[in-house]
Amino acid sequence: MKHGFVGTLLLVLGLCASAFASSAGPGMPADEALKLLKDGNTRYAAGQSTHPNLSSERRAETVKGGQHPFATVIGCSDSREPLELIFDQGVGDIFVIRVAGNVAGPDELASIEYGVGHLNTPVMLVLGHTSCGAVTAAVQNAKVHGNLPFLINQIKPAVAKAKSWTPTASGDDLVAKAIKANVWLTMENMFRKSAEVRELVLKGKLLVIGGIYDLHSGQVDWLGAHPDQGALIAAAPGGQHKMKPKHAPAAAAAPHAPEKAAAADQGSMVDPAPAAPAHK
Repeated sequence: MKHGFVGTLLLVLGLCASAFASSAGPGMPADEALKLLKDGNTRYAAGQSTHPNLSSERRAETVKGGQHPFATVIGCSDSREPLELIFDQGVGDIFVIRVAGNVAGPDELASIEYGVGHLNTPVMLVLGHTSCGAVTAAVQNAKVHGNLPFLINQIKPAVAKAKSWTPTASGDDLVAKAIKANVWLTMENMFRKSAEVRELVLKGKLLVIGGIYDLHSGQVDWLGAHPDQGALIAAAPGGQHKMKPKHAPAAAAAPHAPEKAAAADQGSMVDPAPAAPAHK
């Protein structure tokens, strides 16, 4: 009798754990999902990672109940930027898209739409990183081989925008500005080319933010929402500009105000004032 009760209790606890794992992502508010990313990065940068959800039980849960990540993240393929690790997350926690230069071409946009539209993640993070080789190649107009020119060409508009912000910038300074501009550019491409992303943002179901990961410190500089998000959505085809956000998450407001003088003549990508990495 005692063994029967224990067995029943373990079964109930197992079902509860499975239900929690399967419902954590889609039902989670955007601000809570963002906090999980920020807290995880703080732990990682401090050398206090907890390495959650790496057990055989977790694998079994995600096989039986499917994947229910709480965030979609597009980042660079650079081996020094392992996305699950830098946010201290485990199996099934974040839907990851990695491509050199964190660009958003057709394949990446399709993957993004799968994450935010099919898996219903409440947060979409575009993450660049310091010393990005792809952005550096675009800045230096380096001679690249094979299919690399097609990828580098996607980054060159960000380089041009960075030069328009500071015409005298060069070397590492220009690369750093181009890395930030490239994050904004990827976000712009999402808003311009993905009706699904636009609709989810307008309905208040998706928070789209940017960030830059520092290879040395391990910290993410959280850039917030694109400063021209509203204008980009309004200018997109399909009549989306007629819609108004119903209940956008409070965290969606951009923490960096764009430079007004620059915004007047630099188009949609503006260079917000730098901010220190967020710490919890």
